Amino acid sequence: MNSSEQLSKYLSQAILLEVAAAPKPGLVTRHSNGAHRDMSLLTFAMSSAVAASAFFASGRIGSAHGGSLPELFQALRRYGREAEKELLQSTQGVNTQRGILFAGCLLAGAAGYLEQEGQALTVRNVCRTVAAMTEGLVDRELKSLKQEAAVTAGEKLYVRHHITGIRGEAEKGFPSVMSHGLPGLRDAFKNGATLNDACVHALLALMTVAEDSNVVWRTDYESLLWLRERAEQVFSLGSIYTGKGYEAIRELDHDCIERRISPGGCADLLSVTLALYLLENKEFPTKVM
Repeated sequence: MNSSEQLSKYLSQAILLEVAAAPKPGLVTRHSNGAHRDMSLLTFAMSSAVAASAFFASGRIGSAHGGSLPELFQALRRYGREAEKELLQSTQGVNTQRGILFAGCLLAGAAGYLEQEGQALTVRNVCRTVAAMTEGLVDRELKSLKQEAAVTAGEKLYVRHHITGIRGEAEKGFPSVMSHGLPGLRDAFKNGATLNDACVHALLALMTVAEDSNVVWRTDYESLLWLRERAEQVFSLGSIYTGKGYEAIRELDHDCIERRISPGGCADLLSVTLALYLLENKEFPTKVM
C-alpha cells in the first residue's frame, strides 16, 4: 500500500471511529441515535462502505492527474457527485456522510497528487493542496447567489447567514482541524485519555469554533451560538478529564437531543482530524483502545 492509499485507509478508519465514539452531543453513536429519527449506527454502516471506496478511488484520480490543481478539483467533484448518489442509495435517501465524503475525497485526491509529484505527504502539504485545489470556491459558488437561486442547504445558509460550511473549511485548508481538532486530540492522548474520550474531547474543541451548517440548517443560527457557549462551559469544567466535565458532556447530549441539535459538521471535521493524526503519526498511542 502506497502513502496516498494509507491516507484513504486512515479516512476509512476515521469515519468508523467518529460514529462509534460516545457520548457525542446530539450525534449518532454506538449507544444512541442522538437527535436523529431517520438514522442510526446501521445507516452509517451502509454509507461508510461507500465512502471508504470513494476515498480510494479519489486517491487514484489524484495519482493519475496530469493537469492543474483546480482541474483536479473538478475531476474529483465529478466523481464525488456519482459517489454521493451511491451513498444516498445505500441509506435509502438519508444524508449520513455527505460532508465527509466531500472532504475525504479532496484529501485523498490531494494525497494521490502529491505522491505522483514526488512531494512529501505531510498534514500541512495535504491541507495546502486541498486549499489550492479549491481556491475561489466560495466566491464562485456562493457569493454571487441571490436568495431565489439558492437550491441546496449550503447555498441557502450562505444567503441567509454567510455560512460557508465544509466548502469554507476546505478552501482555507481545514483551519478548525489545524487550530482545535488536532491540538485537542494530541492533548487528550498526552494526558492519558482513551481513544474514545480523545475523540469526544477533540469534537468538543471543534464545537467551540466550527461554523457548523448542519446545526443551523436543522434549527437556527442562535442554536449554533448556544452550542459553542455550552462547549466552552464543558471545557471550563474540565472536559473529559473531570467528573464534572464528563457529566456536563452528558447533559449537553441530553439538551441537544431535546432541541434537535446535531453538530454533523463538527463530526465530519472530527473524522478529518483523526485521519490527519494517523497520517502524521501512523498509529494511535498504545493501549488507548
